Amino acid sequence: MDFNTRKRQVLSTLLSQEPDKSRKGGVDAPLVDIIDSINKHPSYYTTSSCSGRISILEEFSATQNNEGEDNNKKQKLKKKAGDWVFVSHEPADPDHVANLLFNHSFNNGGLVVFRFEPFILALECSDISAAQSLVASAISCGFRESGITCIGKRIMVALRCSIRMEVPVADKGQILVSRDYVRFLVNLANGKMESNKKRTEHFFRVFQEKVVMLMPTGRCHGEISSRCNHVKGQLSSGSQEDVTRISPGRIWPSTSSGCRLVAVKMKLVGEPLEKLFRWGHSTCVADFTSSKSLLLFGGYGGLGTHSRQNDTLTLDIETGSLKIINASNSPTPRMGHTASMVGQCLYIIGGREDPTRILNDVWFLNMDELKWHLLEFNGAIFPARHRHAAVVVGSCIYVFGGVHDATIYGDMYVLDANMLQWKQVEAKGEVPSARHSHSLAVTGKTIYLFGGYDGSRILGDLYSYDVNTGFWKSVETTGRMPGPRFSHSLFAFDKYLAVLGGCPATWQSEELALLDLERMVWRHVSISSINDCLLVRSTVNVVGDDLIIIGGGSSCYAFGTKFNEPLTLGLGPLRFLEQEHWHDRKKVTAQHVKILQTNATARWKNLPLRSNGTEEGMILSTNKDFLASRIANTSTGNHKIQDKGEPSDRNSNWILKLDKISAKIGKDALKKLGWLDLSRKARVIEQGSCICFPITEEAACFLLNDDSTLVGEIEDDSFICESSLVKMRKGISKNEVSFPVLLSILTSCQGKVVQGDNCSRSKELKAPQESLREAVSLLTKQKGLSPSILEELPSRWERLGDMAVLPVTSFKDDSWHSLGNELWVTVVRSLGVQRLARQGRISSTGTRDSTLELLFGDSGWVQHKENGILYCFDATKCMFSSGNISEKLRMAKLDCRNEIVVDLFAGVGYFVLPFLIKAGAKLVYACEWNPNALFALRHNISVNGVRNRCIILEGDNRITAPKGVADRVCLGLLPSSEISWCTAVRALRPEGGVLHVHGNVKDTEEDSWLENLTRSIKTFVLNEGYIWNVTIEHLERVKWYAPHIRHLVADVRCTSM
Repeated sequence: MDFNTRKRQVLSTLLSQEPDKSRKGGVDAPLVDIIDSINKHPSYYTTSSCSGRISILEEFSATQNNEGEDNNKKQKLKKKAGDWVFVSHEPADPDHVANLLFNHSFNNGGLVVFRFEPFILALECSDISAAQSLVASAISCGFRESGITCIGKRIMVALRCSIRMEVPVADKGQILVSRDYVRFLVNLANGKMESNKKRTEHFFRVFQEKVVMLMPTGRCHGEISSRCNHVKGQLSSGSQEDVTRISPGRIWPSTSSGCRLVAVKMKLVGEPLEKLFRWGHSTCVADFTSSKSLLLFGGYGGLGTHSRQNDTLTLDIETGSLKIINASNSPTPRMGHTASMVGQCLYIIGGREDPTRILNDVWFLNMDELKWHLLEFNGAIFPARHRHAAVVVGSCIYVFGGVHDATIYGDMYVLDANMLQWKQVEAKGEVPSARHSHSLAVTGKTIYLFGGYDGSRILGDLYSYDVNTGFWKSVETTGRMPGPRFSHSLFAFDKYLAVLGGCPATWQSEELALLDLERMVWRHVSISSINDCLLVRSTVNVVGDDLIIIGGGSSCYAFGTKFNEPLTLGLGPLRFLEQEHWHDRKKVTAQHVKILQTNATARWKNLPLRSNGTEEGMILSTNKDFLASRIANTSTGNHKIQDKGEPSDRNSNWILKLDKISAKIGKDALKKLGWLDLSRKARVIEQGSCICFPITEEAACFLLNDDSTLVGEIEDDSFICESSLVKMRKGISKNEVSFPVLLSILTSCQGKVVQGDNCSRSKELKAPQESLREAVSLLTKQKGLSPSILEELPSRWERLGDMAVLPVTSFKDDSWHSLGNELWVTVVRSLGVQRLARQGRISSTGTRDSTLELLFGDSGWVQHKENGILYCFDATKCMFSSGNISEKLRMAKLDCRNEIVVDLFAGVGYFVLPFLIKAGAKLVYACEWNPNALFALRHNISVNGVRNRCIILEGDNRITAPKGVADRVCLGLLPSSEISWCTAVRALRPEGGVLHVHGNVKDTEEDSWLENLTRSIKTFVLNEGYIWNVTIEHLERVKWYAPHIRHLVADVRCTSM
């Protein structure tokens, strides 16, 4: 009996009104929502549970089961440990329990025990990966006694913790304690019950956030509750492939655009609407006809009993007329195929006829003769598959991915419709991983691929394929990417690539994710009127300015089958997103552009202005009048600019404040316009999120708006060239971008012009130690402090982003306290940072928390860039050593392409990120149990764009680490990683691999440490049944950790003999 069958049987008992075998006969009320959520997940089902209870049990005496008792009673006694005196799953009343105990008649003659038992949950998992993920989440929530057990082919998990209590209160009918002591025990148990409740609620939240929303499995079961007291969802009695899942706990964030699209249900005539109730079908636009029509073939659903279809339909978009095409020799019924239109022929490729028959046939329908033809091919054979994707470029149909039983494809085939020949495309460049249920779209000669499922993970990556060069490329974008998904839709419209719907169904199902292909920035537009739709395995086609959405839905046991009605989504507003984005900005006329172009080259203050009646003279006159009016308009309040008759100090204290993302573009534009004041230095403010650039007064005259914001875009569209924005991001030559475009780029940065001293004058540089000593010495002299305390000034410090971390011995004398905050302000200015902290010792706990003391600043969260990698973390909670940079660089230089790496002590991503970003690892498993480090790690893999190649395993790596998968394992724990040496060996592939073992070792004991390491690894290898040759391939001496103690890293090579 397989997992799904067992799950169906167990869940069917929950649907029954009959009581179960537990004492209560049902699920504990506090666990209803948790069990409901777990049983909805396709990888789990619960077998037994208890929310936690306070009880008194009277055990049977040893002599009670004697020879004179009948067999039935003996059997009963075997099943029962005793009789319950009291049981409660809620906090108990101390007086009530005491009265109950002292008034009870004890009949069994055994021990009477007062007990508190915490939450426990037993469940079966579909595979070991699902079990590891669940146990890791439970351990992170405090259920540290959770574990995995394999019973035959069944993978069982028990979730539990150790906050239990057992106290004998009576024996042989005699009470051993007082009433007050019983009350004490009840109050103690009530406190444990409250702690138990908090842990259980925390686990429920973590399960929903980390497990349910991600749904890390290929089976898409859509269980939905139908009774309020317990889960009622079951697997569909049909195919696993015909069902989907709905993630609970929807959140509805605002989208990044004020634009909202409206979906409208189509009104049809002709064939019944139910003809379009299907999913797994295919549609394409019949653009050779005079009217705008769609062609539809196959899929699962239809009228009456739902089944796979093989009918061909045509839908007239303008009239809503739905008709059946009576074409002869139709292909067999199928779903998961593709349909492509080349000329006047409709091509159907592959699909699934039934669970045992996966197809590789190609059919085409000639619309003139209305007859289907089965094509026969010579040369390359197209492997059978379904859930693949296809697009048309010219007369060729490009097909990528798909699945056949356990085989998931990552290849691309091309069908030449003219030559009627298949050809497999050679994989070149950054090739996407194998996947199915993904989507393709094409613009020109570029094919885009997004999302899908690779058998273990839901994907959210984006690739492009150049038809001309034959190269794949991972597409780098900015903005919030659409979440990972499969069975979604991808299409191109105007300058956008758009993602819609998909599985898992979350709040993102009700928005359209748009990638601006000119700026490579994601935007998101909400969609009205689709909250009751499930856009999974739907088809979309762009017809004019409309998106036609056909079909989609899911099949659920309790909920029934859900199909979507055909929808029309007007895309016209997307063409005006840019105008909407700029609608509140001032307009700059083309004349102003011409004025400023002259101004930037002639330097208006020093140019003799005269009107000679020529066009040039009029421009200069207008230039002077315009700037004079700008000066007059900005000479109010705090914005004072010197009169035009005064001597010119063109480089005054004006600054342009830009956010960090726009800083590089804005600086380049300022330099090319001649508006950057080179006599002053730029400065980073607001914890690194903004940069202040010194600008000339001339720039301020133009850029300063009434509310200190930059003026808007140029009124004449001919001056705007968005592709130049992309050029600017990549760096351009001096004359490559025109003057008007530079203005457009600069104003697009949305900065703010202010006056202030944030940009100091350039001066002779001093060593920071010298500047610090001078400034603090002056301060102590002014306050009358002893010069001797200056000995505590640091001569070195660590820089983490805009934070300076001082040694633990700095500023420890009590005299420093009299200076208050003035001292830290002085130090911060001297060191050129925004925040200040003092180092503490790393805690000796298993999570190795930081004890950094924040001296100046509001937050410990830093953004630290190292070797081109961005590390973000709370320095007061997470440890980070810049001294390990040489080892991080060494790992970054490794060639890890096509390698799987396991990092057993991931932290905030010290080595995870170099492996992924620089070494090019195919996949990294990151094990970590410190919640603060986990938060930073998740953030870091996201901001560095590698979240799709990293799997985070939360909890003790001895439990959560994968087995038999790794090409190399990193053990970066100090002072010793020995506790996980055995775990590392188990993580390696059967063929072996490399272990990077860290440790702090006395300089006189290096040889003995290496001998112990080699001997231990060999022992673990033999215990695992491997026959490997174990050698020390390299010993890296990273740094001195303390006097005579070195941080070493040994590269241990394990090779199969």
